[in-house]
Amino acid sequence: MFELHSRLAADTIIVGDFALSRLLLHRDANYPWFILVPRREDITEIYHLSEDDRQQLIRESCLLAESLVDVFSPDKINIATLGNMVPQLHMHHVVRYKCDGAWPNPIWGVLPPLQYSNNLLHERLEAIANVLEGPDFAHHVD
Repeated sequence: MFELHSRLAADTIIVGDFALSRLLLHRDANYPWFILVPRREDITEIYHLSEDDRQQLIRESCLLAESLVDVFSPDKINIATLGNMVPQLHMHHVVRYKCDGAWPNPIWGVLPPLQYSNNLLHERLEAIANVLEGPDFAHHVD
């Protein structure tokens, strides 16, 4: 049975579900930062997924990235699977701007985490959920 790693659960908010992956929003408001987590047990690497699941993960990642560009008009989308701190397979999708506080470096450890205001959190959650809503995505309703 799929269970979200405790660190991901603590650091994120559930946005919704694709066919394979749970979509999360990281609680650090410095960046629009979304994370895909395939809902499969004991998976730490993409190559551990079945061939069908690998293809589905790439489809979901591309759909998310395209939606992030539509919503946030970034200079760049950083997509990465690191897993050094959280072994559960998860794929970061970070919206980057040339004017953000970490540019051009990776975001990790550059700025202290910024807590979301209620308004900004609601805006980001609704903006991405509205673009993704449809047969390929189910928005999580709290």
